[in-house]
Amino acid sequence: MTTASPATPDATLGASGAARAFGRSMFGKTLFDNRRVFTVWAVAAGLLTMMYAGFYPQITTGTAGSVPEAIRGFGFDDMTSAAGYLQGAVFGLLVPLLATFYGAATGARMISADEESGYLDLLLSHPLGRTRLLLHRFAALVAGAVLIAVVVLGAVLAVRSSAGLEAVPVEGFTAQAVNLALLAVLFGALATGIGAASGAGRATVFGTTAGAGVLTYAVHGFAPQIGAGWLRRLTPFHYYIGGEPLKNGFRLADATVLAAATVVLIAVGTWRFNRRDLG
Repeated sequence: MTTASPATPDATLGASGAARAFGRSMFGKTLFDNRRVFTVWAVAAGLLTMMYAGFYPQITTGTAGSVPEAIRGFGFDDMTSAAGYLQGAVFGLLVPLLATFYGAATGARMISADEESGYLDLLLSHPLGRTRLLLHRFAALVAGAVLIAVVVLGAVLAVRSSAGLEAVPVEGFTAQAVNLALLAVLFGALATGIGAASGAGRATVFGTTAGAGVLTYAVHGFAPQIGAGWLRRLTPFHYYIGGEPLKNGFRLADATVLAAATVVLIAVGTWRFNRRDLG
């Protein structure tokens, strides 16, 4: 008689071969259960990147000059060069917001959704520690963020020649994709940590994290307009794009800040998760 592995309380007889293969660990099971979600996010990000990157040949000096002064802080201060256009219209506006919402939505699923539905009690009734559960779930979120970054990188490289973006080196695109993954992971860590530490519902966790993302994004964009550019350094978006990776390549210091903030959020969330009563 076949029995389920203690590490995978949801493995059941009759499951497909793929489900059994991925179900051997909580990380694999989370990846398998969220495979469609991760794919949709990655495809959406890739299509968005490809579409807006492809608009670059239509940008003229007159078009660039018509950008309102109020939004120049969002990366729209140099729309005529390839790197400047991409830093504003693609990697400074649309794609980072999508990464932020990915982190908020997916992080809210990792612990909060299970606790809200009562499924968390079932998971933890098996020999699966809280720390292991949280870290495996978060590792799956990280894998989804990496997938998004890889698809975005592939999308922009696919139109690089046809859209006249050869002035931006492949290394610049790669550095920006790495920072994109780190940004998504940071907000995923915030959502996962809030859910694990507080026991709040999925909608509350998503709203709180997304709200924090939009607020810090707005601060990063509008701070120069009010003469408070130093506020940018308090936002994750400064470390995501402030070093202009499309022009300057990978900056270890910026990546380290994003990664360190992620580790702190997950560590605090895990510490609190292990010490509170589950609802």
